[in-house]
Amino acid sequence: MGTITNVSSPPTKVASITEKVWQTVYGNSWSGTRSHLRRSSYDDEFEDSDGVGTVQLMQIGAERTKNVLVLMSDTGGGHRASAEAIRDAFRIEFGDEYRIFVKDVWKEYTGWPLNDMERSYKFMVKHVQLWRLAFHGTSPRWIHSSYLAAIAAFYAKEVEAGLMEYKPDIIISVHPLMQHIPLWVLKWQGLQKKVVFVTVITDLNSCHPTWFHPGVNRCYCPSKEVAKRALCDGFEESQVRVFGLPIRPSFARAVLSKDDLRIELEIDPDLPAVLLMGGGEGMGPVKETARALGKSLYDKVQKKPIGQLIIICGRNKSLATTLESEEWKIPVKVRGFETQMQKWMGACDCIITKAGPGTIAEALIRGLPIVLNDYIPGQEKGNVPYVVENGAGVFTRSPKETARIVAGWFSTNTDELKRMSENALKLAQPEAVFDIVKDIHELTLQRGPLAKIPYVLTSSFTSLDI
Repeated sequence: MGTITNVSSPPTKVASITEKVWQTVYGNSWSGTRSHLRRSSYDDEFEDSDGVGTVQLMQIGAERTKNVLVLMSDTGGGHRASAEAIRDAFRIEFGDEYRIFVKDVWKEYTGWPLNDMERSYKFMVKHVQLWRLAFHGTSPRWIHSSYLAAIAAFYAKEVEAGLMEYKPDIIISVHPLMQHIPLWVLKWQGLQKKVVFVTVITDLNSCHPTWFHPGVNRCYCPSKEVAKRALCDGFEESQVRVFGLPIRPSFARAVLSKDDLRIELEIDPDLPAVLLMGGGEGMGPVKETARALGKSLYDKVQKKPIGQLIIICGRNKSLATTLESEEWKIPVKVRGFETQMQKWMGACDCIITKAGPGTIAEALIRGLPIVLNDYIPGQEKGNVPYVVENGAGVFTRSPKETARIVAGWFSTNTDELKRMSENALKLAQPEAVFDIVKDIHELTLQRGPLAKIPYVLTSSFTSLDI
């Protein structure tokens, strides 16, 4: 039978949440002259604080279903894709042992600016100078610490309400802004030593510093370059694992035959194929690149095509309509938003895309040489040298140069295409998502039989003075 244990602490005078946030970040000096604020020290944040409030623990054994809360935001498609990949891998590996919730707690429970991050991000990446300023301007620790502390002072109660609804035994963050505030809430609840908290970084190389919070139990890095940054930012080696970027299991473990796929997708079985990606929104120089490829992949002397083109336009219906109305001298397929990318990648011989980490990781798994034609400043910039320096692709923003490179791969430069394909496969980490969930499972087992955590309101949240 299970046992019920009440752990309580004597009533004490509790500071307001504003005071707690600022003292957490700046120490006692915050109450003096604000110009003398100290930089935050994460190292002292996570001392044991089991004496806060009243926590009722019900021991019901290791066999109960454990709740996993995956924190994400739709600021770009990669965070949700990674979150859903982790959810699916948990279900494949452990069945009903875990109950998985993929949630944007910011959007569902908080106010501006957190609940508006998706729209703000889309606006800024369309005006890249704004995003570059935001990314680099918030990189210094004292700046993002102050920002996050101020946000926590307003919305910690709401974040706590989200945690109370799902009562997670495990929290997985796949977004750089979803470490600090949830960890502070767990600290104030006295639960940071009871709840497993891990970060899964979804940027391949250049990461914003807010990804790195040494208070997490584990930080899963997609590359050795990211792992080095984590160690330089105060992590212990035991906290860091390098498994790769989590890719959805249906992609990572798909067993595909190129010949069979070409029959299924009605693609010419003999001509080499290039996949031109416009992302989910069909952005970038897709139209110009497609037209350049239409010319370069047609042999004027032989009067026949040397390759074929598949264009993914995403949700950009106007782009799809324009390309479908073109008169092409080579075989061309124009597609909208696709949910079966593993098939289209499996049927092609190379890919043209911007430097999004998810698309790169998927292309590497399929052994596709990559032409990178753009990147978002900040988090995607480092993906370019990751691909190019490892011999898995090239970078050019010029549609004409892109078309020239692909035409060479399909005619006189086939050896380079083959070599880059081999290098891509060497970089690929198709089992990453399974390695991550298995390691999280091991972390959970190390905790022993999990207690039922009721997430009752802490005293620091019941007597607010803001």
